[in-house]
Amino acid sequence: MTDFFAHSENEINEKHLLKDHLKSVSMLIREFCKDIDLPLTDEAYFCGQLHDLGKYADLFQARLRGEVSGLDHWSSGAWLALENQSIASALAIQGHHIGLQKGSRNALRAMNLATLTTQHPLGLKLSDNDVNRLKSRFTSDNLTFSKSKRLAIEPDKGFQNPVAKMLDVRMLFSCLTDADFLDTEAHFEGDDQGKKYRIPGPPLNAKEALGALEQFMDTNIRGVIEADRTVLESRNLLWQMVNTASTAKPGLFTLTAPTGSGKTLAMLKFALEHAVQNRCIKRIILAVPFLSIIEQTAAIHKAVFKAFPENYVLEHHSLAGLGGEEAKDDAEVATERARRLLAENWDAPIIITTNVQLLESLFSNRPSACRKLHNLMESVIMFDEAQTLPQHLAVPTLAALSHLSQTYRTTVLFATATQPAFDALDGAVKKHVNAGWQPVEVTPDHAQLYDALRRYTVSWPMQGETKDWTTLANEIRNEAQVLCVLNLKNHAAALLKEIKNDPDVFHLSTNLCALHRRAVLDVIRTRLKTGQPCRLISTQCVEAGVDLDFPVAYRALAPLDAIAQAAGRCNRAGRLINNDGKHVMGEVRVFEPAVEGDYRKRYPTWAYFQATEVTRSMLILAGTQGIDLNDPAVFRDYYHRLYDLSKPESQGKELFNAITEVDFVGVAKAYRLIDHTAIQVLVPYGACIDKFNELDRKQDQEGISAQWIRRAQGLSVSIFRPKADHPAWQVLIPTKLHYGKGVSDEWYILEDHEGKLYDDILGLCLPQAQQILIG
Repeated sequence: MTDFFAHSENEINEKHLLKDHLKSVSMLIREFCKDIDLPLTDEAYFCGQLHDLGKYADLFQARLRGEVSGLDHWSSGAWLALENQSIASALAIQGHHIGLQKGSRNALRAMNLATLTTQHPLGLKLSDNDVNRLKSRFTSDNLTFSKSKRLAIEPDKGFQNPVAKMLDVRMLFSCLTDADFLDTEAHFEGDDQGKKYRIPGPPLNAKEALGALEQFMDTNIRGVIEADRTVLESRNLLWQMVNTASTAKPGLFTLTAPTGSGKTLAMLKFALEHAVQNRCIKRIILAVPFLSIIEQTAAIHKAVFKAFPENYVLEHHSLAGLGGEEAKDDAEVATERARRLLAENWDAPIIITTNVQLLESLFSNRPSACRKLHNLMESVIMFDEAQTLPQHLAVPTLAALSHLSQTYRTTVLFATATQPAFDALDGAVKKHVNAGWQPVEVTPDHAQLYDALRRYTVSWPMQGETKDWTTLANEIRNEAQVLCVLNLKNHAAALLKEIKNDPDVFHLSTNLCALHRRAVLDVIRTRLKTGQPCRLISTQCVEAGVDLDFPVAYRALAPLDAIAQAAGRCNRAGRLINNDGKHVMGEVRVFEPAVEGDYRKRYPTWAYFQATEVTRSMLILAGTQGIDLNDPAVFRDYYHRLYDLSKPESQGKELFNAITEVDFVGVAKAYRLIDHTAIQVLVPYGACIDKFNELDRKQDQEGISAQWIRRAQGLSVSIFRPKADHPAWQVLIPTKLHYGKGVSDEWYILEDHEGKLYDDILGLCLPQAQQILIG
């Protein structure tokens, strides 16, 4: 009997038997969704069996011997799935190398092998257009088709509710791609003992983790943290409220609490208590808006769980690997296989990631991005600083999260000090998912918290009043400890230029790698605590979730929620005391920079400009008394005004058109929190130059692996992918890939022989022809 193979030889010259691969993938994919009683559970095994059916072809076996190339081995299995009415399986199988494509009736008809034989859209050749021959070889390998009894997409109904149904397809697609990647990786990592699977992440033991959190609170927080008594009482009240709310069944929740109230640990408390009450919960995922917050948040979580396994808390920094999947001319090219195997699958009890990584994955069509989605089932997903969700994506995002919660036993929590009035969009969301958006508030008495935690006064600019950089610099010099938050990186650079050569001036932005930001924050916190001079010039990256406590804070006029977040870094713990030993208020000073040029270009985006204009209009209406940042009702008014102006329910026509047409590629391209694709740059940060050199040497000698990427995240900076003629490409060296020959198109090494491209203050300073830095 002829042996058929799925993959070429690994390092010990063993080929991967196709029948073993199909069995293993089918079993893994079934395991991923075994606890969810849904139609896709029935389709899972069937999908795994058929995904590589085309590899039973003689041409594909010749491909593994290097005799031919440019083959399509996936369409035969996709067409057979479609013949068995399994639309979701057909789309998943079709996309497991080239990405999910289209689910319209015309697109499904175009999967016909007769059509693909004469006119293939990617210019490929089918490995075999005779399905019966492939089926015969499949059964001769002692394999049996397990046709599903229930279907995720019923043929007579189709995609009647496309946001929800497209997410169902992505979930099946996620199970398939992760199972396929894991088994393929196990083969290529194999040794004389057989396939070598990566060690699975430890399980979430919620009771044990909750005990660790309580111990951490007793040892490091309660009675240890220096804070005003009112602040401590408010934090205890928040702790009690989340404990009460955690007993609810999985669903949609909001947590509204002022900055400095201990929100980060309260969220973890809610998630763990919720997992104890709902035993189905398998992991906790925390999404934050900025890369700058991840390292601080992860450090807190790792401190809580320091006695747990090393991989108990996973940080996923990278903004690369998202968006639409480009069609590949041959899925078995070594570089393509290597790129896919490097994807992260979030197999850990606690995940800390970015909004971009999580939300864009929910709407992606890429195998590498969607691979992790099945691990969102039966999880608690918490969005810190929920106000940062872009308005133009609000309705489809809320619809997808609502369906995820309702269908996959997932709890979604939106936490922030400035809670958006997303419930006002309930009607718009219900047009896409029946459940709509009606979350339960975890802290129903949050107004009491805000009133108790008034720790600063705010001075607002008069109408038409501006400050030039020189004036602002002089004011900042007169303060021993002061924070100044600007809207743009070039504004921060201009102010820094005015305060040059001041040893007490520091800078934070996403131009700095994570380890560099962490080091700067450590110095700043030490100076603040010991009363040393400290003047911090920062972009928006510092104002949400970064635990700093300045007596004075300047904030450029911005959206009201951004101003409130910056104010949360002022007298955060209520510890300011005057010479008489009495508690005093911090000072928040809002100003308008005197910047020439187009008024709208003073802000990072059009939406940011619009939101700032809403703040300006409310400020005019408020008159001399200004706006009360400690009144939650003010923010409901602000968001309602903002929604009336921006009309988020009518935004994103390109996205909604793609959703209506069930165009997975179009959806992935239109759903972008960041309008550009990103790449990761490993930078030679001086304090960690030995680690940089080690990582550089390792990638050059062995190529990058998933472990290499995890180690490299702290020394990497995310930037927008430069245009082809950008001078940055002269100093960005692509990393080598671990599996086979080739280089990565997402990870690069900064070549900085003269030491001028990574600055001790400003961070990454690439040659500029256009703006490519993120943040």
